Amino acid sequence: MPKGQGKGRHMENKIKILVTMPEGEVFRTFFSEENRSALEALGDVEWNRGSSQFTPEELKERLRGKNICVTGWGCTPLEEEILENAAELKLIAHTGGSVKPYVTDAVYDRGIRVVSGNKVFAESVAESVIAYALSALRDIPYYSRRLKEGHWPERFQNRGLLDRSVGIVGYGMISGYVVRMLQPFHNTIKVFSRHIKEQELEKWGMQKAGLEEIFSCCDIISIHSGMTKENYHLITEDLLRSMKPGALLINTARGAIIDEEALVRVLQEEDIYAVLDVYETEPLPQGHPLTACERALLMPHMGGPTIDRRLAVTKAVMRDMARFLEGEELDCEIDRAYAGKMSLF
Repeated sequence: MPKGQGKGRHMENKIKILVTMPEGEVFRTFFSEENRSALEALGDVEWNRGSSQFTPEELKERLRGKNICVTGWGCTPLEEEILENAAELKLIAHTGGSVKPYVTDAVYDRGIRVVSGNKVFAESVAESVIAYALSALRDIPYYSRRLKEGHWPERFQNRGLLDRSVGIVGYGMISGYVVRMLQPFHNTIKVFSRHIKEQELEKWGMQKAGLEEIFSCCDIISIHSGMTKENYHLITEDLLRSMKPGALLINTARGAIIDEEALVRVLQEEDIYAVLDVYETEPLPQGHPLTACERALLMPHMGGPTIDRRLAVTKAVMRDMARFLEGEELDCEIDRAYAGKMSLF
């Protein structure tokens, strides 16, 4: 089916929509009464009234006759055997960001189109990068804690984000938003990317650079690569040890992109800092060596989206559902090539 051409509302008298997300606490953060009503205005909706995700057998049966499937975190992957009854399925609307754990080649082979909340999620994660950078550079958690303990510091040792050199590792939707948000801070920005276009570099005044240059030259380094096989432990001990004294590493991508054991050693031995939102094992085990690293600010994989943005995700994918039904261009579409670059977990 050519891009921009949905089946239109003539595909059936009443569009049939399946929502796989079980009703519960997480569900309510995505589906307010307003969002539920808006979805039901689009078609005949079958909700997952249970307390858990559909089993493969249940999902296979419930997809029979459905035109749109709304998925969320933890959904059963849509593999070929699951899609055997899904002859009428034309669109998958994923309320998460990455579709890679759920949308297989079988989906694209059948011509089923895919949209997700990736754009809304990406903007929220980018916001966290700015927040983490400012919190770490200004040492906000430390000074707040000291003041609560009754200590008014005699001198400050905080730093700022203005006029700093920033290295971006991996250029995609999130890092694109990060670069936009950095504009008021007039930074020098270097980017490591295997596919960034020259016009994108020129548009934002960025410089393309290798990993070695970024780690040895930049004051702040932000990781945004997808968790693919080739990016496992992409950030090595040698790269970490090449960082400038006082440099800050931020990771909101995936924990395994960095050699975590090496990072612990370097944080203990070198004058570098880190803000970590993701880890090789999550939840981070109690007593993990990272928790003893004084120069690390640790966050529990909450860079984005913030809870208040989940409703915005649902609204965004529903707008694309309406566009699809009218045969219009989709704003949040994830094609096969883009899905292949997303993180698997």
